[in-house]
Amino acid sequence: MNPQKIQSVFLFVILILFVALCANAQSTQTASTTPSPSPTPAAKPATAPAPIKLGKVTLSGSLRLRFESWDWFESNTAENNYNFGAATLRVSLSQQLEKFEWQVEAAAPLLIGLPNNAIAPAPQGQLGLGAAYYAANGRQDGSIFIKQGFIRFKGIGGDKMSSLKLGRFEFADGSEITPADASLATIKRDHIAQRLIGPFGFTHVGRSFDGAHFFRNAKVGNFTFVGARPTEGVFQLRGWNQLDVDFYYGSFNKGFKTKTSESDMRLFALHYHDGRRVLKTDNRPTAVRAADVEKIRLTTVGGHYIGMTKAGSGKADALLWGAGQFGEWGKLDHRAAAIAAEAGYQFGGNKTADKIKPWIRAGYFRSTGDGDPNDTTHGTFFQALPTPRIYARTPFFNMMNNEDSFVQLRLKPHARVALRTDAHYLRLNSKRDLWFVGGGAFQKQTFGFVGRAVNNAKTLGTFVDVSADVTITPTTVMTFYLAGVRGGDVVEGIYPAGKNLRFAYLELTKRF
Repeated sequence: MNPQKIQSVFLFVILILFVALCANAQSTQTASTTPSPSPTPAAKPATAPAPIKLGKVTLSGSLRLRFESWDWFESNTAENNYNFGAATLRVSLSQQLEKFEWQVEAAAPLLIGLPNNAIAPAPQGQLGLGAAYYAANGRQDGSIFIKQGFIRFKGIGGDKMSSLKLGRFEFADGSEITPADASLATIKRDHIAQRLIGPFGFTHVGRSFDGAHFFRNAKVGNFTFVGARPTEGVFQLRGWNQLDVDFYYGSFNKGFKTKTSESDMRLFALHYHDGRRVLKTDNRPTAVRAADVEKIRLTTVGGHYIGMTKAGSGKADALLWGAGQFGEWGKLDHRAAAIAAEAGYQFGGNKTADKIKPWIRAGYFRSTGDGDPNDTTHGTFFQALPTPRIYARTPFFNMMNNEDSFVQLRLKPHARVALRTDAHYLRLNSKRDLWFVGGGAFQKQTFGFVGRAVNNAKTLGTFVDVSADVTITPTTVMTFYLAGVRGGDVVEGIYPAGKNLRFAYLELTKRF
């Protein structure tokens, strides 16, 4: 067995031992607080532990362990089948005072057993996220940096409903307010937030933002304004410095509630600027792109509506999201757009439905692609700085030049177990554009999005996945994920040796 496999197995064993220890700790806690064993209390989540206090300062954090297994589309020139592991420790000190609060958080990511031969010549490129980490870091396997460090002033101008945060922080567009209805909050978290701006939390490094964040909750609604620069990170272990990229975001958010329904709407505007002058990823010839060192300046305007209403014995939901873009893509004008429409139904009213809580949803997303690499207008919808994995749970695509039709089923068979399965059919909007992956700027020398030429093909493929989230204790969650992809003519043209992909991971997160 080679060293990489040994390291991967070692991390897997640590994960299993950690699960066992957490489960044992929970059972010990239950035994010490319950006079006699009973199946009813055991099914309920235990009370979360009290925060750790160091005088008037609160200590908190998390440890996340993950074992990833990749079998990317087949390549004859590089290793597409590999395993690797990672651990991310985050430790925070914070204090809440009447007029302000502050927080300082350090992050220490560690990568174990990365593949060193998983990058094939173009157009095949990086074969999965293990290759992306190796390309960004080489043989470096760990780091430590300041993840967050901010002060938040409360009651700006005497207004108790407003605050101003200054420093380094995390931000996700679309998450400004949280609906009271738990199902609506789930839709907002998993189908609205982080489409354009997000911390990329699925990666083992993530990103933060240096800047200012103002919000005000008024009777008419919520107003949010953010101006910031992203930090390095995501796949690159070094996360200290900010990039020569900035954005300005403003939104108005409003919630509505009646006895039988609840809804949530937002209007937003986002201005994005990239001054790094690196080689842009688009469908123009390489020589033309290399000669274009002009900056990117784009404005995106849009909004969303989500609603949940009682319908028969269950609840029905609907979602609309849309955005238009204009500006300058280097030397080119930029015009693009994207739209999403979704609907779902939660069954209820009988013993089986009340027990497993089935929730079925379906949706369609479409974003523009560029139909002519030789004209003066760039037409590919640009995702800016998103967390793409939320919308591409197997991250072999993103929301650029994309058509995504999906169905989804969620089940809740137990208070501590959540199951989800999705099926997607994926096509490219324009066959003269590229197949895009990635989530935006994360280092100085690379653009942040990767594009593969598709040779006039259009069908990206189909994929089906399943996940299980198990709450072991109130502070310990285990996640299992498995997905299979059958590539279409786009994939077949680039990976003729094999157009199937498999991705699986086991993850354990412990908060303290």
